[in-house]
Amino acid sequence: MTMKQCFLLLLSLLVLSGAVGAASEPAGESAVPEAAMTLLSINVRKGDAHLLRCGDAAYLIDTGKKKNYDDLYAALKESGVDRLTGVILTHVHSDHTGGLKQLLQSDITVENVYASASYALAKEDKTHPVLKALKGTGREPVWLSAGDTLPFGGGTLEVLGPLETVNDPDNENSNSLVLLASGGGGSILLTGDMEFPEEASLLNAGLIPHADVLKIANHGEGDATSEQLIAAVSPQLAVISTNTEDEPDTPDPRVIKLLNRYRIPVLQTQDAGTGVLITLRGGEIFWEMQ
Repeated sequence: MTMKQCFLLLLSLLVLSGAVGAASEPAGESAVPEAAMTLLSINVRKGDAHLLRCGDAAYLIDTGKKKNYDDLYAALKESGVDRLTGVILTHVHSDHTGGLKQLLQSDITVENVYASASYALAKEDKTHPVLKALKGTGREPVWLSAGDTLPFGGGTLEVLGPLETVNDPDNENSNSLVLLASGGGGSILLTGDMEFPEEASLLNAGLIPHADVLKIANHGEGDATSEQLIAAVSPQLAVISTNTEDEPDTPDPRVIKLLNRYRIPVLQTQDAGTGVLITLRGGEIFWEMQ
């Protein structure tokens, strides 16, 4: 066995054992040209907040819980963000929308606010959380539906789903926006809290593409991420936003076993300080725990 073969074998073992951080390549700002696409999955405990950038475009996908806003703001400032092309809210749950109002009141300029046109409010919620956050600002959200596209620097950002509205607050996760970002010679599939019914809808419609990076849906819970989805996406890397202390059943062992069986390295935001930085550049993927 050659030296190169030995190194590749060791790398594979580290990935499968979960020691992906040790096997990653640094992705510092000095190494990232403008044409690259980056995803910073921010550690906001059991919540979602993802900074997606390509060229001069910067989107924040979800804003975590209100109580974790300080972590979100610190991560954005550490990343040099003083302007966001847009904030995209995948669905109405508070662990995805909670930080929006504070963000809009901060010194970070938010050019646009986007939300899923499909939603189901709980009985106690008379107003959509996006409309609550924008109240008094004179601003209105842009409602997104399947087939919409957003400006994204030198890349593309497409809305794949949901394909229909689920009018049941108990199944609001299946109203999650599903986004495909392409840039840096690769692609990232961002799935919000999409559960099995929305997965099946998109798979049956032939709308789940291959993507190099997969943001695992619903914090890695067992009601999402089917084998059919993983086979269709066939990602090279997966990232999970969660915190086991906050939500003990995440990530679900079935999901981790499935990713390991397909030999897909999986990164978790709870294992990072600020978050997980993923860079796609020239068709290659680099990552680091920040």
